[in-house]
Amino acid sequence: MAEKQTNISESRGDSTKELYSSPWVRSPTTAQLTDVAKELGFHLEGEELKVFHTMIKGNIDMINSTESIVEPQLPTRYPRLPGYRPDSKENPYNAWYWKCEIRGATSGGKLAGKRVAIKDNIAVAGVPMMNGCHALEGYTPDFDATVVTRILDAGGIINGKTICENLISSGGSSSAAKGPVRNPHDNTRSSGGSSSGSAVVVKIGEADMAIGSDQGGSVRLPSAWSGIVGIKPTFGLVPYTGAMGMDAAIDHLGPMARTVEDCALLLEVIAGYDGGMDPRQQPNITVPEYTKELENANINGLKIGILEEGFTASNADQEVNTLLRDVISKLADMGGDIQETSIPLHLKGPAIWQCTAEGNYENMVKLGGNGTGHTGYYPTSFAIALGKMFSSRPDDLPDTMKLVMLQSEYLKQNYMSQVYNRGRNLVFTLRQAYDDALKTVDVLALPTIPFTATKLLAKGATMQDYFKNCFAMTRNTIGFNVTGHPVLSVNAGFLHGLPVGLMLVGRHHDELTLFKVAQAIEKVRDSFQ
Repeated sequence: MAEKQTNISESRGDSTKELYSSPWVRSPTTAQLTDVAKELGFHLEGEELKVFHTMIKGNIDMINSTESIVEPQLPTRYPRLPGYRPDSKENPYNAWYWKCEIRGATSGGKLAGKRVAIKDNIAVAGVPMMNGCHALEGYTPDFDATVVTRILDAGGIINGKTICENLISSGGSSSAAKGPVRNPHDNTRSSGGSSSGSAVVVKIGEADMAIGSDQGGSVRLPSAWSGIVGIKPTFGLVPYTGAMGMDAAIDHLGPMARTVEDCALLLEVIAGYDGGMDPRQQPNITVPEYTKELENANINGLKIGILEEGFTASNADQEVNTLLRDVISKLADMGGDIQETSIPLHLKGPAIWQCTAEGNYENMVKLGGNGTGHTGYYPTSFAIALGKMFSSRPDDLPDTMKLVMLQSEYLKQNYMSQVYNRGRNLVFTLRQAYDDALKTVDVLALPTIPFTATKLLAKGATMQDYFKNCFAMTRNTIGFNVTGHPVLSVNAGFLHGLPVGLMLVGRHHDELTLFKVAQAIEKVRDSFQ
């Protein structure tokens, strides 16, 4: 017969008393509740205030009763040591935030022996994570993001966390708390952002592949300026579970690699439904074997539309435009059907994204980075870490985040979210404009960035220079984050020793066609060298 288990109070002969414990959530004092009521515009006093106070206390007692229930956690399947922060001799481009070696499944797999770097806004259990911001330094997640688990399950090796821009809020590579990430082609220039470190470690061969995140171009921009391949997949194709984002409506994770084939291989591993953990996803996601489909692939009969508005920026470098048009024209020799395409609304993509920027503030600052109202997984430690950061160290936030906070709070107070609502509704119009064009062509082609890598910010740069360095390169990329189309950047050649990225846009869930055209671009480019 099993022995009867006793609790502490029974063993001491006192079964009627509960032991003291500090409450998880404290009930408000009457004074605190009065202040909250005033902030909300309520005029409460006397018995009325007392009743509200009593009701709230009872609700908080119920909340506290859940503290003993163990919270579900994302899995951490493979042992690891925490690693270390490399010195400048080991890290000459400042691309690594943290180095480690976490080995995955030993029974083989699609990524067996491949070294994969992880952007530092993506959780790796036991490895420090600061998302590029001093105010978050000291936070270490205790779970692996889903993409990390999938890489390890496929036999990959996680060999470090890469520097990213401060709170992933810049397209340059000058704002990271640990310093700028230098371009491997010219260390006085930007490597693009915000997944700057991921692009550089791949380019210099210190990782075979990397994961980046993309809210406005952050996979494609550094891929273009570092000279590698990066894809922002169709919205929801890759689970975002366990990564710090901006707004769940624009968050994407994507693979980065030196070749189209390796980029396709990594996407093949990380894509697919996450069992309802990520609200960005729909069930029944089909993931093709991209690498098998690319064997002996060709572009015979594929219609490639040169997007006119992608070449018309006032800051466009005409040498970039000429190089890209020349490369695209060579696809006709490989069976491609090249056409001119116009989508006037493309020019409004940045403005429509800007209408929705209020969501970044709401999600990151007000809601712990996890949002509300969805049925997916909420990493509680993100909310704790971000809550402490925004409340205790606001002066340590980057100017890009201060800009978002100031603008968004003003709009909320004066326009009650109507700007965000209108922006989200305009997304349908922008998406339809691209979809209509993609009924007549298979792929849209345009510059990833209409100029080559700019100089890194010098000490003492003006705030105007800072903001230009953060945002000027996003004109062609940012609209596709709200529409969710798959978009790939591939190196199309070099100007004065600096890489030029060609951006390819496809129909939703048609990454395979992008890979086929990008592979053809690789062949054209290599024939020039």
